[in-house]
Amino acid sequence: MQSNRREFVKSSAALAAAAAVSGSMPAFAQQKQVWKASDVHPLGYPTVEAIQRMGKKLEQQTNGRISIQMFPSMQLGGEKEMIEQAQVGALQIARISVGAMGPVVDELNVFNLPFVFKDEAQMRRVIDGPIGQKMLDDISASPQSRLIALGWMDAGTRNVYANKAFPKPADLKGQKIRMMGNPIFVETMNAMGGNGVAMGFNELYSALQTGVVDGAENNPPTLLAQNHYQVSKVYSLTGHLIIPEIFVFSKRTWDSLSKEDQALVRKLSREAQLEQRQLWDAYTKEAVDKLKAAGVQFVEVDKKAFYDATQPVRDKYGAKYNALLKQIQAS
Repeated sequence: MQSNRREFVKSSAALAAAAAVSGSMPAFAQQKQVWKASDVHPLGYPTVEAIQRMGKKLEQQTNGRISIQMFPSMQLGGEKEMIEQAQVGALQIARISVGAMGPVVDELNVFNLPFVFKDEAQMRRVIDGPIGQKMLDDISASPQSRLIALGWMDAGTRNVYANKAFPKPADLKGQKIRMMGNPIFVETMNAMGGNGVAMGFNELYSALQTGVVDGAENNPPTLLAQNHYQVSKVYSLTGHLIIPEIFVFSKRTWDSLSKEDQALVRKLSREAQLEQRQLWDAYTKEAVDKLKAAGVQFVEVDKKAFYDATQPVRDKYGAKYNALLKQIQAS
Protein backbone atom coordinates (compact mmCIF):
# COMPACT_ATOMS: atom_id res chain seq x y z
CA MET A 1 0.00 0.00 0.00
CA GLN A 2 2.76 2.37 1.11
CA SER A 3 4.88 1.52 -1.95
CA ASN A 4 1.87 2.08 -4.25
CA ARG A 5 1.37 5.53 -2.73
CA ARG A 6 5.07 6.31 -3.19
CA GLU A 7 4.86 5.22 -6.83
CA PHE A 8 1.75 7.36 -7.35
CA VAL A 9 3.45 10.44 -5.84
CA LYS A 10 6.58 9.85 -7.94
CA SER A 11 4.61 9.41 -11.18
CA SER A 12 2.46 12.49 -10.40
CA ALA A 13 5.60 14.54 -9.80
CA ALA A 14 7.11 13.30 -13.05
CA LEU A 15 3.95 14.19 -14.97
CA ALA A 16 3.88 17.64 -13.36
CA ALA A 17 7.53 18.22 -14.23
CA ALA A 18 6.98 17.12 -17.84
CA ALA A 19 3.93 19.34 -18.14
CA ALA A 20 5.86 22.28 -16.72
CA VAL A 21 8.64 21.81 -19.22
CA SER A 22 6.25 21.52 -22.13
CA GLY A 23 4.32 24.56 -20.86
CA SER A 24 1.02 22.68 -21.00
CA MET A 25 -0.04 23.32 -17.42
CA PRO A 26 -2.45 26.27 -17.20
CA ALA A 27 -0.87 27.46 -13.94
CA PHE A 28 2.41 28.04 -15.73
CA ALA A 29 0.96 29.39 -18.99
CA GLN A 30 -1.46 31.74 -17.24
CA GLN A 31 0.80 33.09 -14.50
CA LYS A 32 -0.42 36.61 -13.63
CA GLN A 33 1.99 39.49 -14.28
CA VAL A 34 1.69 43.00 -12.88
CA TRP A 35 3.99 45.35 -14.76
CA LYS A 36 5.22 48.53 -13.14
CA ALA A 37 5.01 51.74 -15.17
CA SER A 38 6.38 55.09 -14.11
CA ASP A 39 6.27 58.76 -15.11
CA VAL A 40 7.42 62.03 -13.58
CA HIS A 41 3.97 63.53 -14.21
CA PRO A 42 0.79 63.19 -12.10
CA LEU A 43 -2.34 61.15 -12.72
CA GLY A 44 -4.45 62.63 -15.50
CA TYR A 45 -1.43 63.94 -17.43
CA PRO A 46 -1.64 62.76 -21.09
CA THR A 47 1.45 60.53 -20.97
CA VAL A 48 0.26 58.88 -17.74
CA GLU A 49 -3.33 58.52 -18.95
CA ALA A 50 -2.26 56.94 -22.26
CA ILE A 51 -0.23 54.22 -20.49
CA GLN A 52 -3.06 53.56 -18.02
CA ARG A 53 -5.49 53.12 -20.92
CA MET A 54 -3.00 50.80 -22.57
CA GLY A 55 -2.90 48.82 -19.31
CA LYS A 56 -6.68 48.42 -19.29
CA LYS A 57 -6.64 47.12 -22.88
CA LEU A 58 -3.80 44.74 -22.02
CA GLU A 59 -5.72 43.39 -19.05
CA GLN A 60 -8.88 42.89 -21.16
CA GLN A 61 -7.06 41.25 -24.05
CA THR A 62 -5.12 38.84 -21.84
CA ASN A 63 -8.16 38.01 -19.65
CA GLY A 64 -6.50 39.61 -16.64
CA ARG A 65 -3.19 37.75 -17.05
CA ILE A 66 -1.19 40.96 -17.56
CA SER A 67 -1.93 44.31 -15.97
CA ILE A 68 -0.06 47.58 -15.48
CA GLN A 69 0.41 49.37 -12.16
CA MET A 70 1.22 53.04 -12.65
CA PHE A 71 3.58 54.95 -10.35
CA PRO A 72 3.10 58.63 -11.32
CA SER A 73 4.56 61.87 -9.91
CA MET A 74 8.18 60.71 -9.61
CA GLN A 75 7.26 58.04 -7.05
CA LEU A 76 10.11 55.89 -8.41
CA GLY A 77 12.48 58.82 -8.98
CA GLY A 78 13.30 61.06 -11.93
CA GLU A 79 13.95 59.97 -15.52
CA LYS A 80 17.54 58.90 -14.86
CA GLU A 81 16.39 56.59 -12.05
CA MET A 82 13.53 55.23 -14.17
CA ILE A 83 15.90 54.35 -17.02
CA GLU A 84 18.20 52.53 -14.59
CA GLN A 85 15.30 50.61 -13.00
CA ALA A 86 13.93 49.57 -16.40
CA GLN A 87 17.38 48.39 -17.48
CA VAL A 88 17.57 45.96 -14.56
CA GLY A 89 13.93 44.85 -14.82
CA ALA A 90 12.72 46.50 -11.58
CA LEU A 91 10.34 48.57 -13.72
CA GLN A 92 8.73 47.50 -17.00
CA ILE A 93 7.49 50.71 -18.68
CA ALA A 94 9.02 54.17 -18.38
CA ARG A 95 8.02 57.35 -20.17
CA ILE A 96 11.17 59.34 -20.70
CA SER A 97 12.37 62.35 -22.60
CA VAL A 98 14.53 61.93 -25.68
CA GLY A 99 16.79 64.41 -23.91
CA ALA A 100 17.55 61.83 -21.25
CA MET A 101 18.13 59.11 -23.88
CA GLY A 102 20.37 61.18 -26.17
CA PRO A 103 23.56 60.18 -24.33
CA VAL A 104 22.55 56.49 -24.70
CA VAL A 105 21.61 56.41 -28.40
CA ASP A 106 23.49 59.20 -30.14
CA GLU A 107 21.31 59.72 -33.23
CA LEU A 108 18.38 60.74 -30.99
CA ASN A 109 20.25 63.97 -30.38
CA VAL A 110 19.08 65.22 -33.76
CA PHE A 111 15.66 65.77 -32.12
CA ASN A 112 17.37 67.68 -29.32
CA LEU A 113 18.73 70.38 -31.62
CA PRO A 114 17.14 73.82 -31.21
CA PHE A 115 14.53 74.72 -33.84
CA VAL A 116 15.00 71.42 -35.70
CA PHE A 117 11.25 71.29 -36.43
CA LYS A 118 9.24 74.12 -37.99
CA ASP A 119 6.25 73.22 -35.84
CA GLU A 120 4.56 70.36 -34.00
CA ALA A 121 2.78 69.13 -37.15
CA GLN A 122 6.15 68.46 -38.80
CA MET A 123 7.45 66.74 -35.68
CA ARG A 124 4.43 64.40 -35.74
CA ARG A 125 4.96 63.50 -39.38
CA VAL A 126 8.55 62.57 -38.58
CA ILE A 127 7.86 60.39 -35.52
CA ASP A 128 4.91 58.62 -37.21
CA GLY A 129 6.93 57.80 -40.32
CA PRO A 130 10.05 55.81 -41.25
CA ILE A 131 12.45 58.13 -39.39
CA GLY A 132 10.56 57.61 -36.14
CA GLN A 133 10.37 53.84 -36.62
CA LYS A 134 14.10 53.57 -37.34
CA MET A 135 14.88 55.52 -34.16
CA LEU A 136 12.76 53.13 -32.08
CA ASP A 137 14.42 50.13 -33.73
CA ASP A 138 17.88 51.56 -33.05
CA ILE A 139 17.14 52.10 -29.36
CA SER A 140 15.85 48.52 -29.07
CA ALA A 141 18.89 47.11 -30.91
CA SER A 142 21.44 49.08 -28.88
CA PRO A 143 23.24 46.82 -26.38
CA GLN A 144 23.94 49.94 -24.32
CA SER A 145 20.27 50.91 -23.91
CA ARG A 146 19.01 47.55 -22.53
CA LEU A 147 15.54 48.87 -23.38
CA ILE A 148 12.85 48.14 -25.97
CA ALA A 149 11.46 51.38 -27.42
CA LEU A 150 7.69 50.97 -27.76
CA GLY A 151 6.51 54.29 -29.11
CA TRP A 152 6.59 58.07 -29.24
CA MET A 153 4.66 60.61 -27.24
CA ASP A 154 3.98 64.27 -27.76
CA ALA A 155 5.62 66.76 -25.44
CA GLY A 156 4.61 69.95 -27.22
CA THR A 157 6.79 73.02 -27.60
CA ARG A 158 9.18 74.19 -24.89
CA ASN A 159 9.33 77.84 -23.87
CA VAL A 160 11.19 79.70 -21.11
CA TYR A 161 9.47 80.61 -17.83
CA ALA A 162 10.68 82.84 -15.00
CA ASN A 163 9.50 85.99 -13.23
CA LYS A 164 10.60 88.26 -16.04
CA ALA A 165 10.06 88.35 -19.80
CA PHE A 166 12.68 87.43 -22.40
CA PRO A 167 11.54 88.92 -25.74
CA LYS A 168 15.15 88.97 -27.07
CA PRO A 169 18.28 86.88 -26.41
CA ALA A 170 19.91 89.86 -24.67
CA ASP A 171 17.16 89.77 -22.02
CA LEU A 172 18.38 86.34 -20.82
CA LYS A 173 21.82 87.67 -19.90
CA GLY A 174 22.86 86.56 -16.40
CA GLN A 175 19.75 84.41 -15.91
CA LYS A 176 20.27 80.86 -14.58
CA ILE A 177 17.84 78.64 -16.50
CA ARG A 178 17.38 74.96 -15.65
CA MET A 179 17.91 72.61 -18.59
CA MET A 180 17.80 68.82 -18.91
CA GLY A 181 21.15 67.13 -18.33
CA ASN A 182 22.34 66.98 -21.91
CA PRO A 183 25.18 69.23 -23.17
CA ILE A 184 23.11 70.24 -26.23
CA PHE A 185 20.43 71.79 -24.03
CA VAL A 186 22.86 73.60 -21.77
CA GLU A 187 24.69 75.00 -24.80
CA THR A 188 21.37 75.94 -26.42
CA MET A 189 20.45 78.09 -23.41
CA ASN A 190 23.94 79.60 -23.32
CA ALA A 191 23.62 80.48 -27.03
CA MET A 192 20.19 82.01 -26.35
CA GLY A 193 21.86 84.42 -23.94
CA GLY A 194 21.18 82.73 -20.61
CA ASN A 195 23.21 80.54 -18.28
CA GLY A 196 22.10 76.91 -18.75
CA VAL A 197 22.09 74.84 -15.55
CA ALA A 198 21.74 71.03 -15.76
CA MET A 199 19.48 69.82 -12.98
CA GLY A 200 17.19 66.86 -12.25
CA PHE A 201 13.48 67.53 -12.79
CA ASN A 202 12.66 66.34 -9.27
CA GLU A 203 14.82 69.15 -7.78
CA LEU A 204 13.36 71.95 -9.88
CA TYR A 205 10.38 73.27 -7.90
CA SER A 206 12.44 74.00 -4.78
CA ALA A 207 15.26 75.44 -6.93
CA LEU A 208 12.80 77.90 -8.51
CA GLN A 209 11.29 78.70 -5.12
CA THR A 210 14.62 79.40 -3.43
CA GLY A 211 16.26 81.20 -6.36
CA VAL A 212 18.91 78.52 -7.02
CA VAL A 213 17.76 79.01 -10.62
CA ASP A 214 15.93 82.02 -12.06
CA GLY A 215 13.78 80.02 -14.45
CA ALA A 216 13.31 76.88 -16.51
CA GLU A 217 11.81 75.84 -19.83
CA ASN A 218 9.08 73.41 -20.70
CA ASN A 219 5.63 73.02 -22.27
CA PRO A 220 2.42 74.56 -20.84
CA PRO A 221 1.02 71.28 -19.38
CA THR A 222 4.21 70.75 -17.36
CA LEU A 223 4.26 74.35 -16.15
CA LEU A 224 0.74 73.76 -14.82
CA ALA A 225 0.95 70.14 -13.62
CA GLN A 226 4.19 70.64 -11.66
CA ASN A 227 2.89 73.89 -10.06
CA HIS A 228 5.91 75.79 -11.40
CA TYR A 229 3.54 78.60 -12.40
CA GLN A 230 3.15 79.38 -8.68
CA VAL A 231 6.77 80.56 -8.56
CA SER A 232 7.32 81.54 -12.24
CA LYS A 233 4.72 83.97 -13.57
CA VAL A 234 6.05 84.90 -17.04
CA TYR A 235 6.09 82.50 -19.99
CA SER A 236 8.19 83.69 -22.95
CA LEU A 237 7.19 81.86 -26.15
CA THR A 238 10.69 81.11 -27.44
CA GLY A 239 9.65 77.74 -28.96
CA HIS A 240 13.32 76.73 -29.00
CA LEU A 241 12.72 73.00 -28.60
CA ILE A 242 10.04 70.62 -29.87
CA ILE A 243 11.21 67.31 -28.45
CA PRO A 244 9.11 64.15 -28.73
CA GLU A 245 9.23 61.70 -25.85
CA ILE A 246 9.39 57.93 -25.83
CA PHE A 247 8.04 55.13 -23.73
CA VAL A 248 10.33 52.17 -23.27
CA PHE A 249 10.08 48.64 -21.92
CA SER A 250 12.62 46.70 -19.87
CA LYS A 251 14.56 44.40 -22.22
CA ARG A 252 15.09 41.99 -19.35
CA THR A 253 11.31 41.53 -18.98
CA TRP A 254 10.71 41.70 -22.75
CA ASP A 255 13.01 38.74 -23.42
CA SER A 256 10.88 36.62 -21.06
CA LEU A 257 7.64 37.30 -23.00
CA SER A 258 6.11 35.06 -25.63
CA LYS A 259 6.12 36.27 -29.24
CA GLU A 260 2.33 36.70 -28.98
CA ASP A 261 2.61 38.93 -25.90
CA GLN A 262 5.34 40.98 -27.55
CA ALA A 263 3.16 41.48 -30.65
CA LEU A 264 0.20 42.53 -28.49
CA VAL A 265 2.32 45.05 -26.57
CA ARG A 266 3.60 46.54 -29.83
CA LYS A 267 0.06 46.84 -31.24
CA LEU A 268 -1.26 48.53 -28.09
CA SER A 269 1.79 50.79 -27.97
CA ARG A 270 1.03 52.19 -31.42
CA GLU A 271 -2.54 52.84 -30.31
CA ALA A 272 -1.23 54.56 -27.16
CA GLN A 273 1.04 56.78 -29.30
CA LEU A 274 -1.93 58.10 -31.30
CA GLU A 275 -4.30 58.26 -28.33
CA GLN A 276 -1.83 60.27 -26.26
CA ARG A 277 -1.71 62.87 -29.01
CA GLN A 278 -5.45 63.55 -28.79
CA LEU A 279 -5.18 63.73 -25.01
CA TRP A 280 -2.20 66.07 -25.39
CA ASP A 281 -3.95 68.57 -27.65
CA ALA A 282 -6.98 68.84 -25.35
CA TYR A 283 -4.80 69.04 -22.23
CA THR A 284 -2.55 71.75 -23.69
CA LYS A 285 -5.49 73.98 -24.56
CA GLU A 286 -6.88 73.50 -21.06
CA ALA A 287 -3.46 74.16 -19.48
CA VAL A 288 -3.01 77.45 -21.38
CA ASP A 289 -6.47 78.62 -20.28
CA LYS A 290 -5.79 77.70 -16.64
CA LEU A 291 -2.33 79.32 -16.63
CA LYS A 292 -3.73 82.56 -18.02
CA ALA A 293 -6.54 82.48 -15.44
CA ALA A 294 -3.89 82.00 -12.72
CA GLY A 295 -2.14 85.20 -13.85
CA VAL A 296 0.68 83.77 -15.95
CA GLN A 297 1.74 86.26 -18.62
CA PHE A 298 2.35 84.81 -22.11
CA VAL A 299 4.96 86.87 -23.97
CA GLU A 300 5.61 86.84 -27.73
CA VAL A 301 9.32 86.96 -28.63
CA ASP A 302 11.59 87.69 -31.58
CA LYS A 303 11.84 84.05 -32.74
CA LYS A 304 14.21 84.81 -35.58
CA ALA A 305 16.69 86.35 -33.13
CA PHE A 306 16.61 83.17 -31.01
CA TYR A 307 16.87 80.97 -34.11
CA ASP A 308 19.90 82.91 -35.35
CA ALA A 309 21.51 82.89 -31.91
CA THR A 310 21.33 79.08 -31.75
CA GLN A 311 22.80 78.46 -35.22
CA PRO A 312 26.25 77.63 -33.73
CA VAL A 313 24.65 74.78 -31.73
CA ARG A 314 23.07 73.31 -34.88
CA ASP A 315 26.38 73.71 -36.72
CA LYS A 316 28.36 72.03 -33.94
CA TYR A 317 26.05 69.11 -33.14
CA GLY A 318 24.13 68.77 -36.40
CA ALA A 319 27.02 68.26 -38.83
CA LYS A 320 27.08 64.48 -38.40
CA TYR A 321 23.30 64.28 -38.89
CA ASN A 322 23.25 66.13 -42.21
CA ALA A 323 21.46 63.36 -44.15
CA LEU A 324 18.91 62.90 -41.37
CA LEU A 325 18.32 66.66 -41.08
CA LYS A 326 17.58 66.80 -44.83
CA GLN A 327 15.03 63.99 -44.44
CA ILE A 328 13.40 65.86 -41.53
CA GLN A 329 13.26 69.11 -43.52
CA ALA A 330 11.60 67.23 -46.39
CA SER A 331 8.92 65.75 -44.10
